[in-house]
Amino acid sequence: MKNLKQIIKEEYRKILKEQNQGAYIKTLKIRKVHGSFYCDNNKLTSLEGAPTSVGGNFDCSDNNLVSLKGVPSSVVGNFYCQFNNFTSLEGAPSSVVGNFDCSYNKNLTSLEGAPSSVVGNFDCSYNKNLTSLEGAPTSVGDYFDCSNNSKLTSLEGAPTEVGGSFYCHENKLTSLKGAPTSVGDNFDCSDNNLTSLEGAPSLVDGSFYCYKNNLNSLKGAPNSVGGNFNCKLQKSDIEFTKEDVEKVSNVKG
Repeated sequence: MKNLKQIIKEEYRKILKEQNQGAYIKTLKIRKVHGSFYCDNNKLTSLEGAPTSVGGNFDCSDNNLVSLKGVPSSVVGNFYCQFNNFTSLEGAPSSVVGNFDCSYNKNLTSLEGAPSSVVGNFDCSYNKNLTSLEGAPTSVGDYFDCSNNSKLTSLEGAPTEVGGSFYCHENKLTSLKGAPTSVGDNFDCSDNNLTSLEGAPSLVDGSFYCYKNNLNSLKGAPNSVGGNFNCKLQKSDIEFTKEDVEKVSNVKG
């Protein structure tokens, strides 16, 4: 099984041969890549030898990585690390200007090590063993997606600032405590085990979805919703009316 250093070395040998330079590369350390760097789908178990700086995207998805140690400290583009075997995000870049995608990691239990802020999206969905959002970025410029995590019961540790939508549907949430106070687009907490909306954002610029829960009241609902408010199909068989919604929230959609 080849490691990242071997793969890079072989690619550089090919380039040199094409340029008729015939050089032999004994050791190789790439310090900086001005564009994007892709090492996905290579069965890698380590990122040793990866560049320390990347001016575009960094994609190490679909490998056998047990750690993110060795990735660049900052990525100007997007960072992709889905479909690997690590249990935490320790070693991840401290700064990502684009999107950060760590979805579909079957062994991921913690977001510890994630960058403190992400300018684009942050996606940690479909991690079947993720039990906590502690360690998540405090600020996300676009959407935050922690949906479809079958062991996630709490939003504690979620970002406090989300510029786009916040997706936490299809989890096992029993409370919305820990959710941001406002989101720039939609908020979707549908299909969970919620009995109350306490902890929901007070301001949702887009639509608010809380259907398929066990709600017995709408107490704690957002004060203002810029789009639609959908609280239908409760598992508790309680049917909320338009009047019920209007009593607790100013819905503009």
